[in-house]
Amino acid sequence: MTYPLGLQLRGRKVLVVGGGPVAARRLQALLDDGALVTVIAPYACEDITDAAAAGRVDWQQREYRTADLDGAWLVLAHSGSAEVQDRIAAEAEALCIWCVKGGDSAASAAWVPAVARIDDVTVAVNTNGDPKRAAALRDGVAAALESGELPLRRHRTAEGMGTVALVGGGPADAGLITTRGRRLLAMADVVVADRLGPRSLITGLSADVQVIEVGKLPGHHPVPQEEINRILVEQALLGNRVVRLKGGDPYVLGRGGEEEAYCRDHGVPVEVVPGVTSAISVPAAAGIPVTHRGVAKGFSVITGHEDIRQQTGLIPPGSDHTLILLMGVSLLRSSSASLITGGRKASTPVAIIENGWMESQRVTTGTLETIADLAELRDVKSPAVIVVGNVVALSPHWQPA
Repeated sequence: MTYPLGLQLRGRKVLVVGGGPVAARRLQALLDDGALVTVIAPYACEDITDAAAAGRVDWQQREYRTADLDGAWLVLAHSGSAEVQDRIAAEAEALCIWCVKGGDSAASAAWVPAVARIDDVTVAVNTNGDPKRAAALRDGVAAALESGELPLRRHRTAEGMGTVALVGGGPADAGLITTRGRRLLAMADVVVADRLGPRSLITGLSADVQVIEVGKLPGHHPVPQEEINRILVEQALLGNRVVRLKGGDPYVLGRGGEEEAYCRDHGVPVEVVPGVTSAISVPAAAGIPVTHRGVAKGFSVITGHEDIRQQTGLIPPGSDHTLILLMGVSLLRSSSASLITGGRKASTPVAIIENGWMESQRVTTGTLETIADLAELRDVKSPAVIVVGNVVALSPHWQPA
């Protein structure tokens, strides 16, 4: 068994004996910690010679001498000679200097653990001298921290400026949030949540995380955008790590740009984490690629809750250019008529995907001429993504007339 201990080596002498690859691998962490590193070796690999040429280490090109231990706090012995290794370990022991004896963990007074650093957290794993096992465990813990499965949340002890992260949560399914977004959510003190974000991630938060619901429904915005902006800044000024958890991507018809500008105008540090936009991912959930060789080589995304005639002037009118309407259910009939008037054929395939990526996902297909009647017949509701173009016919849900 070993006693786990963290060493602060900044400004302290560390002696590395040996110039091979193992010795070189030890250098970077020592230098990152600010150690004053002396390397003793008659020959050295390129990483060490480069560090010496840059003045980052003191490389003395010769064999080890007992006097080299003078003033050292820690010795890493990687000479490649069993006799020299034994001598260094014995002399370091006599001088009460901790010595890592490379290649002989059983006789080593200290071990170098497998280390991972994530933000301000350092993970170090020792496994009784089994480096491969230590590395595997280290990688597993680091991956869990990176993904947010293990929280990196820091409990505040003093007031100070907080931060805001605008996180795109993707289209409802918790598995589609990015690793960065999941990690920031696990670190949050306050979550300002949309109704279309990954709700299951919210229920898994710690009980002391404050969740502020600001979700909007079509035609009903109980918390106006100006108030959402104010909440983000207010909570950050209280010193909280704030995550604005949004559905899809913050910048795709999500008003993320307004929230970012408001935070910056009030001096609040803000980070934007892109998300899997519903404009592409929800059609994919219905088996519809927004582009496909020989079928469609481009696509456009527009809002469907405004008069579509004001938006389609620069969009190619052919059905080989995919058109994706977000928030377009309420004006579907007028939008379909406008697209036909604007040059698209009445027979152009159309799909409506409700509740994309949820268990309740439902797909309705038709044409520009028939889709509004079909939507009324099936009582189609938001949230839904509407896809217009020949790519709809590639979906297994397509039912040609």
